Amino acid sequence: MTPNAVLAVMIAFAVAVICTGLMRRYALHRDIMDVPNLRSSHAVPTPRGGGVAIVTAFLCSLFLLSGLGLIDTTIFRACLFGGGAMALVGLIDDCWHLPAVVRLGVHLSAAAWVVIVLGGVPQKTLATWGLHGVWMGGFVAWLVLVWVSNLFNFMDGIDGIAGSEAVFVGVAGALLNWSRGPPGLTAAMLCLAAASLGFLHWNWPPARIFMGDVGSGFLGFTLVVLGLAANQRGTIPFEVWGILGGFFLVDATITLLRRMVRGDRWFEAHRMHAYQWLARRWKAHLPVTLSVSALNVGWLLPWAWLAARMPAYSRYFLAAALAPLVVLVVLAGAGRKES
Repeated sequence: MTPNAVLAVMIAFAVAVICTGLMRRYALHRDIMDVPNLRSSHAVPTPRGGGVAIVTAFLCSLFLLSGLGLIDTTIFRACLFGGGAMALVGLIDDCWHLPAVVRLGVHLSAAAWVVIVLGGVPQKTLATWGLHGVWMGGFVAWLVLVWVSNLFNFMDGIDGIAGSEAVFVGVAGALLNWSRGPPGLTAAMLCLAAASLGFLHWNWPPARIFMGDVGSGFLGFTLVVLGLAANQRGTIPFEVWGILGGFFLVDATITLLRRMVRGDRWFEAHRMHAYQWLARRWKAHLPVTLSVSALNVGWLLPWAWLAARMPAYSRYFLAAALAPLVVLVVLAGAGRKES
């Protein structure tokens, strides 16, 4: 990377560390707290809204990358306006609890904006899955943007897990994009990882602040935007991102499906994800967060590397990487009803 790109990454980290500390003081002063209840995985009231620092840090670095001409305007606008809308509605919800229909409406609109300015999943990628049609690429991208944004929110339930996931996916994506992809896109991935790492300084177990919806929705959304951009430029197959985020994808999806089949009020908060069952079983958050990180590096990253190097077989590598995770999360309790 160029010195300017390295500077952008350093700025993202520094701004995130400083702003998270300031946001914690503000949340304590204004009583913006996550108070434990029967569906919580934490035991003491904790400030929330720390995701504001992630958003601020990443967008500052993105402005720098754009101003230096290192990242094209379509990616810039998709992240700024689409991601900004996701962050804003999350922040309002953190403070005043918006109705679910309002949040979903903003999510759908932000995803549609990205498809309009950035485009959808390329036809070449869809054809390998037997999907065709000029509208299909946009529909798939829109659907994935909405689902992953909410998925990250569902999986942000114990200390450090969502922040460390964003660090892993951002760094791994940058490494896979390094040799063949646009350097500005690599820098943007590292900036998002650096912003998440700066926040993680405050959120590592035991957490001193939570990211809240403002951070979780923004992270999931922005990771998909960067992954979509990399796929469009032919550097990283779309399936690679499914592999890198495999644990989050499988745990959230299996949990949701089991609750829907059982007839639960699936849109309500709960503690039925596999990682939440494990946190209660192990009586701590840190072992779960470390285990997920080890799974990411030791299992998912090698499969992602293979998929990136042999894109013609990427869907098979995706299936091979995720199939054991389905068994793992089911055995851990994903979607199991609490007694």
